[in-house]
Amino acid sequence: MKTYWRSLEELQDPKALRIQEAREEAKQKSLLYKTEGGNGGNSRRDFLKTLGFSLAAASIAASCKRPVEKAIPYLVKPEDITPGKANYYASSYYDAGDYCSVVVKVRDGRPIKIEGNELSPISQSGTSARVQASILNLYDGARNKGPENLSKSITWADADLEVPKALKEISDAGGRSVLLTQTVISPSTKKVIQKFLEAYPGTEWIQYDAISASGMLNANMKSFGQRAIPDYRFDKAKVVVSFAADFLGTWLSPVEYTKQYTSARRLDDGQRDMLRHYQLESHMSLTGSNADVRFPVKPSEEAGMVLALYNAIAAKTGGEQISGVPAIVDVSALADDLLSAKGKSIVISGSNDENIQLFVNAINQLLGNYGETILWNSALLTKKGLDEEMAALNADILAGKVDALMVWGVNPVYDQANGAELEAAIRSLKLSVSFAERKDETARACQYVLPEPNYLESWNDLEPKVGQLSLAQPTISKLFDSRNVQESLLVWTGDSTSYGDFIKSSWESDFYPEQAEYADFRLFWNYTLQKGVFSSASEQTAEYNGDSLAASAAKLPAAKSGLEVVLYESIALGNGKYANNPWLQELPDPLAKISWDNYASVPVAYAEEKGLENESVITVNGLELPVFIQPGQAKDTIAVALGYGRTYAGKVGDGVGKNLFSYVSAENGSRKYSIENASVDVVAGATFPLALSQTHHSMEGRPIVRESNLDEYLAKPNAGNEFHEESEKHHVTLYKEIEFKGHHWGMAIDLNSCTGCGNCAISCQAENNVQVIGKEQVRNRRIMHWIRVDRYYSGDPANPTVSHQPVMCQHCDNAPCENVCPVAATPHSSEGLNQMAYNRCVGTKYCINNCPYRVRRFNWFQYVNNDKFDYNANNDLGRMVLNPDVTVRSRGVVEKCSMCVQRIQDKKLEAKLAGRMLNDGEIKTACQQSCPGSAIVFGDLNNPESKINKLFKDQRNYHLLEELHTLPSVGYLTKIRNKA
Repeated sequence: MKTYWRSLEELQDPKALRIQEAREEAKQKSLLYKTEGGNGGNSRRDFLKTLGFSLAAASIAASCKRPVEKAIPYLVKPEDITPGKANYYASSYYDAGDYCSVVVKVRDGRPIKIEGNELSPISQSGTSARVQASILNLYDGARNKGPENLSKSITWADADLEVPKALKEISDAGGRSVLLTQTVISPSTKKVIQKFLEAYPGTEWIQYDAISASGMLNANMKSFGQRAIPDYRFDKAKVVVSFAADFLGTWLSPVEYTKQYTSARRLDDGQRDMLRHYQLESHMSLTGSNADVRFPVKPSEEAGMVLALYNAIAAKTGGEQISGVPAIVDVSALADDLLSAKGKSIVISGSNDENIQLFVNAINQLLGNYGETILWNSALLTKKGLDEEMAALNADILAGKVDALMVWGVNPVYDQANGAELEAAIRSLKLSVSFAERKDETARACQYVLPEPNYLESWNDLEPKVGQLSLAQPTISKLFDSRNVQESLLVWTGDSTSYGDFIKSSWESDFYPEQAEYADFRLFWNYTLQKGVFSSASEQTAEYNGDSLAASAAKLPAAKSGLEVVLYESIALGNGKYANNPWLQELPDPLAKISWDNYASVPVAYAEEKGLENESVITVNGLELPVFIQPGQAKDTIAVALGYGRTYAGKVGDGVGKNLFSYVSAENGSRKYSIENASVDVVAGATFPLALSQTHHSMEGRPIVRESNLDEYLAKPNAGNEFHEESEKHHVTLYKEIEFKGHHWGMAIDLNSCTGCGNCAISCQAENNVQVIGKEQVRNRRIMHWIRVDRYYSGDPANPTVSHQPVMCQHCDNAPCENVCPVAATPHSSEGLNQMAYNRCVGTKYCINNCPYRVRRFNWFQYVNNDKFDYNANNDLGRMVLNPDVTVRSRGVVEKCSMCVQRIQDKKLEAKLAGRMLNDGEIKTACQQSCPGSAIVFGDLNNPESKINKLFKDQRNYHLLEELHTLPSVGYLTKIRNKA
């Protein structure tokens, strides 16, 4: 049996780690007594007396000053709103290259939950953690409340007089105005911008992406004559080779790619082969952790590897071999595997170097992948920014060659290397306008701040792929005095048309004629708006041109000596725009399991050589960073996440982490996300606390992840799961067997489909009002997520195998927590759910101590009127996100996964009113519905035809710690890998 470990300390001495963890728990209990006014002793009687006094005092204080409750009755009830009943609206999320077609749940006029739109051919029903957390951005107190000029409130009428006047004066004088935006994928917005540019001659439009794909765009222009990104179809591939492209985490379209990738690795419904995945990277990424074979390499070594792979394939296919930089390892076996899947493979690179991307294109051409697994008729449009254009604009602003700058959706003062100089230059412009929805560093430097509304308050249309369109519609009245940027641009051209009407008019002329289903535009519009998506015909093709390969080979960078620093995009914060979102700040990194900070990931050997431990401090080119020892980090590399170090984001995001965008340089005209020959020094004796949560919930070294390889599985379907049958044979119990006469709810999780992305944790948090507690409390072992995604390593610490496992309440039929509760706060339902009666719980924590799965959470959170504890749930605006179907817990009770019992009851009632039986799959838990990998199945175990019933009978199915005979209602399907 493999040895699994969560940290290097556990690998070296598991017993010592468990003793240390026990001491930490005891320490936190001691702290509890002191904070509650106790004397720090171990007397439970004293503790309960103190707790009782505290609660009594709180009750007296509350009764003396009762809070004012406001209610606004419907004098005339809207026709489409029934109080207490949810409405659902199709919409679209798009920001900084992230796209997702969504469905928004609205209760009494409040959006409270985001789900994936299952009608979307791109994202399907999946979402990401950022999409799930975007609902909280709507209720962010850091949003700009209305138009301002030099930090003073003005009216929109004032702005509509002053800004166009300044623009006209600049235009008439032959000056230069620039509209700087993120990549725009809205067909209607492009029309508005073009109209605006025509109205003000001398105005330019520049698109810019902080996390750039400029190198790929330029390479594709040379190779195919198209400045776009092709459509990668991982579901059609048999072999995937990725050079540092985190396509399951942050690269281009991760929700879409995750859905495709997991479908190609699923082993149900008779599927007997799996996509084979190779990952070559420096930093242990989410994608790398899921690979069958992973090679740790330095960023500067990538070019040699790509060239060597090209030459190896060219040699066997009759292509031209090109000399250039050498490779560090032999790639002939990799080339053979790709050639064995010719036309059924994909080679990709996350590099922003045009020359590397040209050779990646050449490799895919030699393999015959274009038109098979890589398509041009549905090219991806979410990255259009060219780094050369932004670099030239940056230089021109500093040189005084720009008179007016209008900034929309980007934050160059924060994410450009010369942000401080750029800020000073923007302040000196004749006109500077920011359309920022919320606080950011660039908006602070601008004369005018004219805020746009949140995407949930807005009309929009989007075309993320050629021919694939979607609509966004308002789901709530505007909370603040904001206005669509498109509407502002229209007004400044003398057009009073609302943007919503402009979109309708645009669709009537452009897309309505492309369909024949509806004879009336109103029907077409209403049905498309209801579905949220529309597909139009696309005949886009591309012919390959490899003429520039030889010239590009001479420009490929050679491998460098010395330390290299990798700058990567984090799963949670991305480019840092939503650093003020506490759900994202508290989401643990999928690999490091650290929240609330960025840090320097260092290799195990380097840490041993320098005497470093977790939370040591080093300087990277003079910038101090805490250390995390990351198994799998490539030799002579260090990795640090971008998106942190915001200085003007809001009370949650300000000052969290360090800003590494200042180290993003340029090479071959594109932004370079690595630092070569970095100067790294150890700060002797210094430490920096990190909120590390992986070791909080130990199952005492018992086997939890089970896995095998594909060859063994095909020979024996229960491979890796033999212990399950042995355990079932020897069960002896004092419990009476429980008979469930109605429903018996259960959940199955396919470990082949779970990538560890953390989307489920945020989806559960949004659905079930799970509180944010902050870095200090996470360090105090109090993280509140009802579902955690455990990460386990096995094998060589220099390049380990990684396993991800979601763990929530197992809803045991023989639940150990139920017997020990002195107030019966943990009853078992007649349908197999382990329940929590919050109004009974007195916080003894006996149930927590008796749970072998470590899935119950004690609520330590208290509402305190200071910034330290003021996250999202204790102010009027933040409370709007709360789900009224779920009790909001207060300090002193135990809480845990309820299997979204509110959703179960809702669907049962719906079926009862309709006079029918519940359909299998009709009830979806929050984690299941949003999972981009479709890893989770929920259903009725008593229904012999249900999918959950069939999965529980699958020979891959097992239960956590089944030797304890707790009879969990959650099953796991053994993880199967391709043989390395």
